[in-house]
Amino acid sequence: MNSYMKTVYITDLDGTLLRNDQTVSQYTRSVINGLTARNIPVTFATARSLETASIVTAGVEFGAPRIIYNGAFIIGTDGRIVASNSFGSDGKSIANELLRADVYPIVYSVRNGAEKFSFIPERLGSGAAAFIETRKDCGRCNPVIGESDLCVGDIFYFLCIDDIEKISSLHDRFKNDYSCVYSVNMYHKNMWLEIMPKGVTKASAIAYLKEMLGCRIVAFGDGKNDIEMFKAADECFATENAVPELKAIATGVIGRNEDDAVAKWLERNAK
Repeated sequence: MNSYMKTVYITDLDGTLLRNDQTVSQYTRSVINGLTARNIPVTFATARSLETASIVTAGVEFGAPRIIYNGAFIIGTDGRIVASNSFGSDGKSIANELLRADVYPIVYSVRNGAEKFSFIPERLGSGAAAFIETRKDCGRCNPVIGESDLCVGDIFYFLCIDDIEKISSLHDRFKNDYSCVYSVNMYHKNMWLEIMPKGVTKASAIAYLKEMLGCRIVAFGDGKNDIEMFKAADECFATENAVPELKAIATGVIGRNEDDAVAKWLERNAK
């Protein structure tokens, strides 16, 4: 246990730490780097992979383990995996149900020791295709030929981007057996369904960190997938642009993500 970790500050990225153009301002970068230099740990919890999270937070030094894929993985400050979760044999069963519903998911798995996201290009809807387009040059990008190639490896995360009727019924089907996030993507306004192993949430990852580091948690967020994280935190602050459900349970409401609200709060209060 690191004795200086009395409080760890954990922020969501999209809609919270990031501005609407998916960037971190120089001011926010300076504030967090200054806190890290003073051994005041700030980190993030996001639905993103470590790779895409690292791109949008380039130049920011985080002083505590990072939570990615909504809690499926915790990555240490040295880049090593601290904790991970996968579906095991359930992965292929979930995929088969999605395919029978005529929903072609983006499947995240570890294949031969390497993280990949797999998809069938000609089966992607417009929303999923737009998502892939922004990541097509990524080393994890893995287009496959057919359904039999979609679910190779140790699956830990499904992303479904489709119309509301299909996504809503699938959410109802899976929500009691697995951890699911059902939401509208803030950038493209598509319906998203994220399916993760049972018990995997930002909240479960926070509980793991609290036990591991012997710390208290102050959390920041904006979306429905931050609700459980807020419930697990000791204090929690919603951005002004957050969904009403999150504001309702927050310790307080701060400014907008566009105005560097998290960094301004940290500069005034973190210690």
